[in-house]
Amino acid sequence: MNKAIRYGHVKIDNYIIFENREVKTGTAIPWEHDSLYNANRIDTGSLRQFGQYGTIAFVVVQNNKLLHEQYWDGYSDSSLSNSFSAAKSIISLLIGCLIDERKIRSLDQEITDFLPEFTHNNGNVLRIRDLLTMSSGIEWDEGYSNLFSPTTKAYYGKDLSQQVLSLNVVEEPGKIFTYQSCNTQLLALIVKKASGMTVSAFASEKLWKPLGAEHPAFWSLDRKNGVEKAYCCFNSNATDFARIGQMVLDSGIFNHQQVVSKRYISEAISPATFLRDTEGDSCYYYGYQFWMLTHNRQHVIYARGILGQYIFIIPSLDAVVVRLGTDRSKEHINHAPQDAYMYLDAAFTMLK
Repeated sequence: MNKAIRYGHVKIDNYIIFENREVKTGTAIPWEHDSLYNANRIDTGSLRQFGQYGTIAFVVVQNNKLLHEQYWDGYSDSSLSNSFSAAKSIISLLIGCLIDERKIRSLDQEITDFLPEFTHNNGNVLRIRDLLTMSSGIEWDEGYSNLFSPTTKAYYGKDLSQQVLSLNVVEEPGKIFTYQSCNTQLLALIVKKASGMTVSAFASEKLWKPLGAEHPAFWSLDRKNGVEKAYCCFNSNATDFARIGQMVLDSGIFNHQQVVSKRYISEAISPATFLRDTEGDSCYYYGYQFWMLTHNRQHVIYARGILGQYIFIIPSLDAVVVRLGTDRSKEHINHAPQDAYMYLDAAFTMLK
């Protein structure tokens, strides 16, 4: 099958060209509708911008009730869409589950305890925490438009484990924030080793079933019976993605069950200000595979993917907003894509 290679041509339904592993559901817990469900409309100006970036789903949840949902271009509440890098936040939550089960002793545990094959650390101690905070010091080009970049190879290659296990640590870990998908992929290999399960099976047992997801998700693999492309490629729908946001919003609780410990959630959504980024700024906008921003005096935690996949968590408004689509702004404001603020503005007009 002919495939577009460069990231500029990846699509939200690329799962059809890959092997996938099912993330199974348990007993579904349908969203309760708010009394004002779909009573508020997105204003004309925002709709125009939504269309500009190919929005296919927009969901707003407040007070644990579905307040608004809208779909475009033939997509629906059951349509699959690639999460892209929003999957990184899911991997972080799975690490939290392993911490809770004491299958990982500490975030300061060395990764070689789980991955002895990782031998190119050049005398550096590389900890799980360093992978979570994107401060591993690993040599990796995150470029998406380069035909020969490691990220392009990871997306279309057939041996993702070998690729990331052969990487070199070239800078002291735990110092500099550098966004790299290889960090998440190494975390996924730790999840697999520590849990004794595939990443998809572990995600099913620890997240998808407890969250009452209504539809199975599918995680794309590097090859048949291979490993999950864990840094991306979790395929689901907007209302089920919202469950992840709701659980994080409620300090790890969903449907009266502690899914991930409150302590881990608190750490994961706290900025890693002990790091500096490559421009010398404090890393005030990233935690354990979760992003943060401030808009209209609202603190927002969010997961994000390259084509505008967003799960926004707004604690002060007890709200979760999910946007899925086919593109996002290339411009950034305070380390967040410019269009993210536009979706938040549209949601703010609906929130009570």
